[in-house]
Amino acid sequence: MARLRGLGGVTFHHAGAFWFGVVAVTVGVIAHLPMYLMGRNIGYRLVGMPMDTPMTIGMAAIVVGLLASLYGLYPRSAEVTARAASLIRISALDDAPLSLTHVGLLLAMALAVMIDIMKPTALAFVMPGMTLEYGLKSPLNPGGSIPVAYVALSGIVGTVLGSFLWGWLGDRIGRRASILYAGIGFIATSICGAMPDFSWNQVMCFIMGMAVGGMLPICYALLAEAIPARHRGWLMILIGADIAGAYILTSWLATALVPTYSWRILWLIGMPTGVVFILLNIWIPESPRFLLAIGREDEARSVMARYGARIVDGTQSETAVEAKVNNRWSELVSPGFLRPTLVVGCLALGSGLVLFGFNLWIPTNLRKLGFTEADAILRNAALIGFPLTFLVAWLYGFWSSRKTIILLSSLTAASLFGFVAAGDAVVQNRWLLYILLVVPIWGISSVVAVLSVYSSEIYPTRIRAHGTGFAAGASKMGGVAIIALVVFGIAAPSISTIAFIGAVPMTFAVLLTALYGVETRKRILEEITAEELARAG
Repeated sequence: MARLRGLGGVTFHHAGAFWFGVVAVTVGVIAHLPMYLMGRNIGYRLVGMPMDTPMTIGMAAIVVGLLASLYGLYPRSAEVTARAASLIRISALDDAPLSLTHVGLLLAMALAVMIDIMKPTALAFVMPGMTLEYGLKSPLNPGGSIPVAYVALSGIVGTVLGSFLWGWLGDRIGRRASILYAGIGFIATSICGAMPDFSWNQVMCFIMGMAVGGMLPICYALLAEAIPARHRGWLMILIGADIAGAYILTSWLATALVPTYSWRILWLIGMPTGVVFILLNIWIPESPRFLLAIGREDEARSVMARYGARIVDGTQSETAVEAKVNNRWSELVSPGFLRPTLVVGCLALGSGLVLFGFNLWIPTNLRKLGFTEADAILRNAALIGFPLTFLVAWLYGFWSSRKTIILLSSLTAASLFGFVAAGDAVVQNRWLLYILLVVPIWGISSVVAVLSVYSSEIYPTRIRAHGTGFAAGASKMGGVAIIALVVFGIAAPSISTIAFIGAVPMTFAVLLTALYGVETRKRILEEITAEELARAG
């Protein structure tokens, strides 16, 4: 078996196969560019064009490349099932000072989050051009035959499946390997920009959603296991706030490129950004906790040294607390973790309903009520709330993770119930409208960031990726339900109705967190696991 040792003990299981796959996928995408360039004299409109030979060969190369890369990353079964209880003092990672390796990891993960968020964000800028080119049904083209919302539905369903798939994959092949494979998926699905047929766009959007759905939860799992406990919470919240940067960058690219190169360019730029991310893998060491969990102690020692952790052998294994934890989905609802799973699931579902429900339809609802300045007031509400992200990071990292979740969820629920009480008359009072909008427009992004961080802290190493994948998937399920209403021709609910739909699960999330929430602030991950298992008896 070909193995290549990198900096800090990081290894590929089949390095040649992995890099061959990266090259094959990239070349396969490049083979699609002639088709795209053929349309440069007609505004890059490709609809109706037959797929040429280079494109067909390119698609085959992409499939081969994806399989080869997965083969190169996939571990031996023995490495996955290893149960060796190392005596390395894993808590030394939490005693280590922040080093350049930590900074490099944080920057790489910030880039990963930005690339990840840019994909679904670009959809909003892609759909108008796609609607006109394919003659789809939307407010821009009421006479179209196929609803353009099918594209959004394909993508959001893909994110749900991707969250669960990558949750399993992250605990199977490792955090770093899963993140890299998601990056290869970003490169491959950029061919959506050269697809002449709408049905192929739907397929690619679905696959792209799978890659997007998997990247974010695995990033948080890796960060939770590598960042020292005293810095973990607030730094991870700030990484989540990188969502705003993704929106700014995507809107700027759309403004600068789409008028000249059409909507397709926003998909095609996934290739260079994905390649850059893959090449920056040197800044993404594997999680030492994961390496110890699968018995790769020598590599764990090497990576811990890279992080500046003082490696000391203790008298008993700190990882022994996970000895009876099995690497499977059913573990999330086992007696030891059922309570935190209920907290995470309810909070995720509520945040998804607000993010893809209330926030999705509030512009439409405001315009239906004659509020012509809807875009401006939503922008202002977001700007007013943005500085509060830093306050949330401080509260989570230095006050209390549990109380921060309760506070944010309570404020969100209260704001939504305010819309329920005020009804359509809320547009008559601008100040009240601003006050009620700030929390769901800004606050829900903070809730999603807090949810991602919290779910990465409360589950043990053997199922941490499962847990973060579940949190991400559950939040997207709310989006599937809401977007499906549009796809199947059901009118958008009123402000009060959609606010009530989001407020109910957020209220239950407050109650469940108060009853069963675990405090994670500045605590070693293994201590949190021990407390949860002790609670279950």
